[in-house]
Parts: sequence; structure tokens; C-alpha cells
Amino acid sequence: MNALPPIRRLRVAIIGGGFSGAAVAWHLARMHPPERISISVIEPRPVLGGGLAYSTEEPSHRVNVPAVRMSMVPDDPQHFARWLTGSGELERDTDAIWKNGDAYPRRRVFGRYVAEHLAPYLCSGVVHHVEGSATNVTRDASGAGWTVHTSSGLVAADIVVLAATHPQPAIPAALIHLAEAPGFIADPYAASALAGIGPEASVMIVGSGLTSADMVAELDRRGHRGRILALSRRGLRSRGHPDIRGEPFGDFASAPAITALGLLKNIRATLAAARAANVNWQSVFDQLRLQGPALWSALAPSERARLVRQLRVFWDVHRFRIAPQVASVLDRRHEGGTFDTIAARLVASNVEDGSLAVSFQRRGQTRIETARFDAVINTTGPAHGQALRLNRALSSLAQAGLIRMDQYGLGIETSLDSRAVSRDGGTTTTLFVAGPLARATFGELMGLPEVARHAQAVAAEIAKLLETPATISANVVPGPLAS
Repeated sequence: MNALPPIRRLRVAIIGGGFSGAAVAWHLARMHPPERISISVIEPRPVLGGGLAYSTEEPSHRVNVPAVRMSMVPDDPQHFARWLTGSGELERDTDAIWKNGDAYPRRRVFGRYVAEHLAPYLCSGVVHHVEGSATNVTRDASGAGWTVHTSSGLVAADIVVLAATHPQPAIPAALIHLAEAPGFIADPYAASALAGIGPEASVMIVGSGLTSADMVAELDRRGHRGRILALSRRGLRSRGHPDIRGEPFGDFASAPAITALGLLKNIRATLAAARAANVNWQSVFDQLRLQGPALWSALAPSERARLVRQLRVFWDVHRFRIAPQVASVLDRRHEGGTFDTIAARLVASNVEDGSLAVSFQRRGQTRIETARFDAVINTTGPAHGQALRLNRALSSLAQAGLIRMDQYGLGIETSLDSRAVSRDGGTTTTLFVAGPLARATFGELMGLPEVARHAQAVAAEIAKLLETPATISANVVPGPLAS
């Protein structure tokens, strides 16, 4: 047991100011008057709320779901759509409205929406933006508080929320010889990363998911007309949205499957029923998404691991869809013979006469092929399993035994109330995890609606601490832990 300082303002430090961290800060600020809480959001970007996803200035990077399904307020799905209507952004971007009437604005517009809603709390002083990177997190000797070391100075806190994003993708071992070569792009979202690629350049994109689709759309917008080859282990391209949105279809939660194979059989049976009822497959996956937490909790750890290992790639390409504007670019380029996606594994690479030579083996074949490209773009996806090693703040907590990687390699293990699980299996009352890093506990925490709900839930847990007596347990104590 240890006591919080006898102060009226509870000090909360949120590490990460992308959507997850900004949403936690916003919900907390709305719950309490300024004299009761002080919130510091530690984020190196100049504006809160954008993060990696929603700070891109590239016009072709659009939100991946209709605006009517995006909101900071879980109980008000139209919150963003109403703001968007009055923002003037749709008048400045007529391509945002698809032919079925759905709006898919540029991603930076959603970042602006989040920032504008945080702005009043920044002005009032309830929320403070610490513009820097968190480098170390230490616990006070008494156990009653925390100190977050940042590139902008020290931040003292009573409660810490870990809302960092996953690390950037590592360079595949087979491409390591290209790491310093001109034309190799390790961070595709860096400012003007694609600016040096000429209109007729041949391009390899390693990966075929959402980021890969973004790169094709951006290259096309920049006037590129050369050959683009996307390569991934299974060669699966992210799917698109239906012309007519339907209601979620099926029921996976009443009698949830207890094995990964059982869940797969249920999904296939429901897809067949949907086809018979003239319902699109997207509606089935919308129901899976809504019932995801119940499905995940019904699986034993070994079955969760099997699901992640064997089925996650198929889930990702159906669940994480691309905006129809982006899908239309990919379709047009494919039909025109300038874009293709193949299933293959990388074998080796080197620089030959100014070109980037990449060797690969197509799936189901024994022959090794080598092709030359003017540019190679790495879009292999976030390094989920490397978060505790590559993020300095998280690494410091892991070394102190206060957090640990979840057993599925998705992020940080948490309890069902979103508190971090320690090396010894207990939890710390004042250490929370918000957003995708907690997905191993909840099953679906990558989509914005789910992240928004989780941010609200974390804020509610923190609010409870304001209602408790001054003395609360901040020691590492047993569960309840996620099963």
C-alpha cells in the first residue's frame, strides 16, 4: 500500500499523443474540472491526435472506413461525420465522396478533428502537450508516483498511461544489403519519401497490406506510370468496401467457438449463409469485429496463439479494408499491366550497376528469380513483437519488471481493466496501457471504433482513482489477469 500525494490535482502522464493517447486525454479532461486533474501528453509531433496514421499530408492517403463509422465518442458514431460536414473539408476535396455517398476524407482531416476537440483543454491547461519523446520511466522510491524522462525534461505523475504506437517495420534480413542504397525506402511515411521516384521507375513494394496500397495510390498521384510489383508471403491484397453497406450479419457470440478451427468453420458457414441471403461478406466481418472481444475471450491461450499464427493474415486483409478511391487506383493499375501482387519469399538482395537487385522465390515454386528495380519500399507492417525492445520508455519499464510482452507477440500484456501486467504476473494500480498495444487481452484493438471505446474505458478506470481515498495500492498485486 502506498499513498498518493495529498494534492487536489491528479497528475496523469500519457506516453504517446496519437489517436489513442489523445482520446484518453480528451475523455479524462471532459470528466473532470481543471482543479482535479492535470494531464501531460508526451508526443514529439507538433500536434496531438494525428500520430503516424492521421498526420500524413499526402492527399491520396484516405481514411479506410466511411466517415460515419469514425468517432472519438463511442456512443455517438456520427460525431466526426457532423464535424466533417461543417468543416469545409468536403468542399475542398470533392473526391472524398464516393459514388454511393459515403465520405472517405484525407487522413490528416481526421487528425485535425481530434486536435480541434483537444484544443479547448490545451488552452485551459487541463491538458499539456510535452513536445518530446519519452526515453525512460522510473517509479518513485516510495512507490507513490512516477517520473517520465523525456527529451524536453522530466514529467512527474501519479498515473502513467502507455499509449505508444508499434515500432516501424524492421528491414527484412534479405534486404539488409540495400539498407543504405539510394532508392531503398525504409520508412514510407516519412515526408516526401517517394518524391525521388521517377515517373517510369520500376518499383518493388515489400508487403501487400494497407501501407502497400497507400504507396501505390501515392505513386499514381505523383504521376508514376512505371511497373510496380508488390510481394508478400501470401500475396493477399487488402479488400475494399461494398457499394451498399449492410448491417452486421451472423451470430458468433451466442455459442462462441472454443478453437481456432471451430471459429474458422463458423465463419465459413456464416459466409455461405450470407451469400444465400444476398448479403455481402463485409457484413459478416463487421459482425466478427463487433463480437471480437467475446470470441477472443472464449479461446484458450493455445488457441489464441494458433489463431494469430495461422489465420491473422487472412483476417487482416478482410478486416482492414482500403478506401474505394485507393482500391480503384489499384484496380486500374492492375488492369493496365503496371501493378501486380505476388506470393513469394525474399531470398537475397544487392546493388548492381545502380539498380536494386532482389531475389525471391514464388510460393509453390523451387526456382529463384532475380529482378532489378529502381526503388524498393518496405511496407512489411508494424514490428508488433519488438515494441518493448525498440521503444526506450517501454524498454525501461520492461527492464524494471513492471511490464512484459504478451504471449502472442502482439504488444503488452494487460489485465481486463487495462493495467499492465508485471514480470511476476501482477498489476500496478497506476500503470495503464491504451490502444493497440493492449490487443492481446481484448482481441480487436486496431480499428478506430475499438480504440475509441478502449480509450474511454481506460479514462473511466483512471477516473475511479479520483473517487478513492488518498491511500491506494500501487504495488504490483495479483490480477485479476486476462485469461
